[in-house]
Amino acid sequence: MNKIDHVAFAVRSLEQSIPVFEKLLKTPCYKSEEVHSQQVITAFFKSGESKIELLQSTDENGTIARFLEKKGEGMHHLAFAVDNLADEMSRLKAVGFFFLQEEPIVGADNKWIAFLHPKCTQGVLVELCQEIPT
Repeated sequence: MNKIDHVAFAVRSLEQSIPVFEKLLKTPCYKSEEVHSQQVITAFFKSGESKIELLQSTDENGTIARFLEKKGEGMHHLAFAVDNLADEMSRLKAVGFFFLQEEPIVGADNKWIAFLHPKCTQGVLVELCQEIPT
């Protein structure tokens, strides 16, 4: 794992949350996109070499909506950048970790992503992400 790529927060409203994070971080939201496979709209901010991602659900029964119902707004996951996602998944599986999906999927910000199950990471949802070559 190379570095922390981003920390993600589940929010009820990007419209309300973006101005808060722009003031907090003293930087504008540089990108927002809908990720249909994850049923979210994202908003990204740069903070040094890392990013902050806000996640708003697009489906009242989606993962983020369920998270908000159960835990409220707050930190959702921690993402690490990797050079080769398939290799890193294999390495982690070999030492006892397990994933929420068997194969990488396309996520936000032009990345291949895979989530480790929080049951094997002390309750923290951990995402691994690799830049998709363009």
